[in-house]
Amino acid sequence: MQIPILQGVYTDNGPDFRTFYPRNMVPVPTQLGISQGYLRPSDGLIQFGNANGPGIDNGGVNYHNVYYRVMGTNFCRILPTGVIQNLGSIGATKKCSFAESFDYLAISTGTDLYYFDAGTSTLTQVVDPDLGTCLDVIWIDGYFMSTDGEYLVVTELNAPLSVAPLKYGSSEIDPDPIVALMKLRNEVYAVNRYTIEIFQNRGGNQFPFQRAEGAQIQKGAIGTHCVCVFNEMIAFIGSGRNESPGVYLAMHGTIQKLSTREIDLVVSELTETQLSDCILEARVYKGLQWLYVHLPDRTLVYDNTASQELSAPVWFVLTTSPMGMGQYAARSFVWVYEKWHCGHPTLPINGYLDSLTSYHYGALNEWEINSSIVYSEGKHGVFHEIELVCLQGRIPPGANPVVYTSYSLDGLTWSVDVPCAIGTTGQRFKKVSWLQCGPMWNWRTQRFKGNSDAHVAISRLEARIEATL
Repeated sequence: MQIPILQGVYTDNGPDFRTFYPRNMVPVPTQLGISQGYLRPSDGLIQFGNANGPGIDNGGVNYHNVYYRVMGTNFCRILPTGVIQNLGSIGATKKCSFAESFDYLAISTGTDLYYFDAGTSTLTQVVDPDLGTCLDVIWIDGYFMSTDGEYLVVTELNAPLSVAPLKYGSSEIDPDPIVALMKLRNEVYAVNRYTIEIFQNRGGNQFPFQRAEGAQIQKGAIGTHCVCVFNEMIAFIGSGRNESPGVYLAMHGTIQKLSTREIDLVVSELTETQLSDCILEARVYKGLQWLYVHLPDRTLVYDNTASQELSAPVWFVLTTSPMGMGQYAARSFVWVYEKWHCGHPTLPINGYLDSLTSYHYGALNEWEINSSIVYSEGKHGVFHEIELVCLQGRIPPGANPVVYTSYSLDGLTWSVDVPCAIGTTGQRFKKVSWLQCGPMWNWRTQRFKGNSDAHVAISRLEARIEATL
């Protein structure tokens, strides 16, 4: 009997069934002949270069094919060799926003605005008092546009260090504060807490952008970095008024919900203050479109490509921990020097992603999957054997890993973990199975755990069951 494993089921302390998304295993829907999809290990994280930087990650960018990153309160250039060059202090305490023009890279620290001139390698702070607080910044049609939470502020076309107080705009369909600015298809998306307004460049001597009437969206984002461009739309964590938060896609008055009930339940466990510090970002590579939702204790990932193939939302979870949940140690992804580079949320190091390993900076990381429910229609049964059909043999040299399994008859309490060796390097045909696997009264679900040494893809879960009543 084949048991589905691309997502599983468990129960919580209340009378509620919950969806279990694979942790550090990536669902890949495809017709294998063995099954209709498989789970592969998530990418490992490797330190880029030997030296640590001056602080933790606060954002990165590829500007003119050169890698730059804000580390702590410092703006740094990172060379292809991994050498870190400190270019100056910008006083950042949280994740920064970037906006690229032909001449300058604008950096918003959440309070101040800086320009970086790559030709002279100089940083310049905008000190015009009419700028106010700079929560976010974009570049559009020759203007740098920022917001202080109340107004939309544009710089002068030929003098980006100057701001004219008569060229302020505002987002006024709702009295909610502006939290972020986004640029999509050469239009400005003023993302408010409960609404989103769209502005287009109409020219003129005053504020040159006008609201696109009828394109408003009646939901908004919780924080400045809870929003990003994804699949040619605006993705965000947020809600409308008097609604609980979720994950949405929006464009020109239309909105699509990405989060499932399970994702909404996970998000609802955080306060609004905690959510406002969360980060959304997109990564597109090798035909995949992923949306990362970085939470304090895990990262939720939405796979748009797989969701379209299955006509159902496909999510998985990324963590950095030898056991259980833990903050994912990669964020602010930048494609540069032919690699996906990332920052670290708690350590002053830079990293990059590597699909050939699942270690995180040299340390073991745990993966976990649950099966769907096996239902016996009220009959008792015995599991004589269960087998994981794996693509093994790609084990790190010197490792002899095991996979543990346990089962639950109620989705809440679990049996003792039972190990099974999965073979060493080059052992590609070892059977991964367990015998005498316990009873089933009415229904049952199975759980599997491993670590970075168990670097295998899992294509199928097979069970041999005997009914006893």
